[in-house]
Amino acid sequence: MGGGMNSFMEKALPFAAMVMVECGEVSMITLGKAAMNDGLSNLVYVVYYNALGTIILLPNFIIHSCRNSRPPLTSSVLLKLFGLGLLGICLLQVCAYAGINYSSPTLAAALGNLIPAFTFLFSIIFRMEKFDVRKSTSQAKALGTIVAITGAFVMTFYQGPALFKTILGYDSHRNLLSSQESNWILGALLITITCICSSSWNVFQTATVKEYPDEVTVVFLFCCFGTIQSAIFTILLERNTGVWILDTRTEWVSIVFAAIFGTAIRSSVITWCLCKKGPVYVSMFKPISMVIAVIMGIMFLGDVLHLGSVIGAVVIGLGVYTVLWGQAKESKLAVDNISSLESSTETTPLIKK
Repeated sequence: MGGGMNSFMEKALPFAAMVMVECGEVSMITLGKAAMNDGLSNLVYVVYYNALGTIILLPNFIIHSCRNSRPPLTSSVLLKLFGLGLLGICLLQVCAYAGINYSSPTLAAALGNLIPAFTFLFSIIFRMEKFDVRKSTSQAKALGTIVAITGAFVMTFYQGPALFKTILGYDSHRNLLSSQESNWILGALLITITCICSSSWNVFQTATVKEYPDEVTVVFLFCCFGTIQSAIFTILLERNTGVWILDTRTEWVSIVFAAIFGTAIRSSVITWCLCKKGPVYVSMFKPISMVIAVIMGIMFLGDVLHLGSVIGAVVIGLGVYTVLWGQAKESKLAVDNISSLESSTETTPLIKK
């Protein structure tokens, strides 16, 4: 009974944690877009919320360091944590919020469905996933990856007519939060770059935690490095010192929420799930965010749903779930093979008469 409950919790906890992460991430993106619409610089937003989030993580890091003996921090590990900060915060988040600023949270969530496909590709490259072209499961994963990338191209280059407009009744202008069509394409390209960075980060983070199995230290240090890097980057690009001043309540709320959820909670949960389940499992929850983003965008931000977004999202979804089907089938075959091997071992006599 206890073993069955433990097995259930081992499956249920990562699942519930990742669903919570996706819901919170869409909320964070939506609030961030609203703050940028009020005039907040996307670069300053990334610096502020990561800095506050790192401060929130500091007490837990100090307590953890005092109570537990951690592995030595070698120069190799520190270099990898520096790289995680550069990839996961300075590059990924700066590109992400620049892309969202040019487009919309709905597009960001839809293109986020590319992350499972890219993660699968990087997992093959770094030998975290097996690929045999003769097997139907491998063929399904390859086909799904191609289909998902095709859907992303549809969303990027074909916007199409509006299917229906916001329920708030903004008919005088296209969208409170969208930009011109040229900016929409630029935003989509930036978000696609973000997806590639996120997939690389998932694989890189998994490998780093395996080498240095102290999740609290890993999360705190890569957040700290990423905050410093993004601050330097912002100082170099933002010459106007006035951008650092927060004027509206929306800006304050978005930064505090992103710091608590995006840096302190999300980073810790994802690192834990990567350690428990691997990069492909973490990436498979991205399609959930699309539905949440569409609902929140239309209800609260005056977003407009376009035909190209729907077609692209459906194509991406089909590709993603083809990849996931291949992985699930592969896992089941592996379990069946192990069970069959154990069964044959038990029934075969040790000494033949």
